[in-house]
Amino acid sequence: MRIDSHQHFWRYDPAHHVWMTDAMAALRRDYLPDELAPLLQATGFDGTIAVQARQLVEETEWLLALAERHSSIKGVVGWVDLCSTELTAQLERFAPHPRLVGVRHVVHDEPDDRFMLRPEFRRGIARLAEFELAYDLLLFPRHLSVAVTLVDEFEDQLFVLDHIAKPAIRDRLLAPWQEDLKRLAERPNVFCKLSGMVTEASWNQWQSEDFRPYLEIVLDAFGPERLMIGSDWPVCTLSADYRSTMSLVVDYVSALSAEARAGILGDNCARFYGVRRTQENP
Repeated sequence: MRIDSHQHFWRYDPAHHVWMTDAMAALRRDYLPDELAPLLQATGFDGTIAVQARQLVEETEWLLALAERHSSIKGVVGWVDLCSTELTAQLERFAPHPRLVGVRHVVHDEPDDRFMLRPEFRRGIARLAEFELAYDLLLFPRHLSVAVTLVDEFEDQLFVLDHIAKPAIRDRLLAPWQEDLKRLAERPNVFCKLSGMVTEASWNQWQSEDFRPYLEIVLDAFGPERLMIGSDWPVCTLSADYRSTMSLVVDYVSALSAEARAGILGDNCARFYGVRRTQENP
């Protein structure tokens, strides 16, 4: 099964999608499963993991409802308030849904770079394993060392790094991202999404070779067993269409073994998120 491990849906609301700057004006409209479906079919992908784009419990509810109507949505990474005293109630409400596979918080927009180490956030992370939910790490390179500290505290929790931590590809910078990423990859409970790269390069002006040093570093650090392809659609469309975005990784892994290719293009995602259990009807 080929799975796009990271994409988004939304009905655009300027009150809640405030992260869409003027430079991202093209994203200020609805993006829904019927628009993505032909793109998946054309590129040979069977489904996706839909990831939250709003920090509201209503976002989780909405994405799960979409997943009930669209079989291509193999899993949902939703949002719950990990710092709230209401967390247990939220987890008990959503976790039984077979399509909910993980949660995420937009850490890289928090003004405190050490937000993940706040006691209330760590208490929230501590609850996820009992509900069999993964956690998506949405970070900038400066947060990687903080993530190492967090992950070391929760060795039984599954984590996945989104967008290879958004290195400065357009500036061709590797340090200190490279060193800190390798430290995080030493933790066996951390996977990594090969996603979000085209928007860290020069929009619509990049060359495939721009990404090779970053892909090589990530492959060396995590190995093929802990990597998964992701488009970050529709955000990727700011810099590339869906096919071009996915082809960057598909073409890169073509030199790997058949087993490694199958893992990166879907099997690792299914294993990490427990996608097979989500195929039951909710």
